[in-house]
Amino acid sequence: MIRAVGTESEPARPADSIAQLLVEVGQGNEDSFRQLYDEIAGWVYGLAVRVVRDPAQAEEVAQEVLLEIWRLAPRFDRSKGSGKSWVMTMTHRRAVDRVRSSQARLERDAKEAERSYQPARDTVPEEVATRLDRERVRKHLDELTAPQRQAIELAYFKGYTQREVSQALDIPLGTVKTRMRDGLIRLRDAMEVTT
Repeated sequence: MIRAVGTESEPARPADSIAQLLVEVGQGNEDSFRQLYDEIAGWVYGLAVRVVRDPAQAEEVAQEVLLEIWRLAPRFDRSKGSGKSWVMTMTHRRAVDRVRSSQARLERDAKEAERSYQPARDTVPEEVATRLDRERVRKHLDELTAPQRQAIELAYFKGYTQREVSQALDIPLGTVKTRMRDGLIRLRDAMEVTT
């Protein structure tokens, strides 16, 4: 959890002491980092929460910035500005990056939702057509010879393979293929006449 800047017992240091602490942190001084943390954590969190507008994300941003300060402190150059401005610039950039990343994720999610959206279809007409086709097929099955009808019913209504039909009827596979082919041709011709 990020602690607030300055307590009643400790007044905040002048801004130039932040620069000195950054120089010391850049040299690997852990005690200076603890002091720097106490000095700037509240400012970092405050700016982050103003930019990202979400306390949980602001805390994450603040932690990332503080880790980045530890890592990048050797690059701090006093001649280019104050320590506080260096820290706050880093914080602002990281917070803006978080906002942009969140916005990009929301846009990606919206596009994906739009792409995958499939409006509800009315399946009743398809179901009626399928049912009518089945009835027509069953009606015309009676026009086939008994051996043709038997082979086709086993294959198409019971899900047998041609080899299984051959075994079930105890007839050669070639005979099954011929009966099915001839039966399907007769069915097609009969159904074309009635359409």
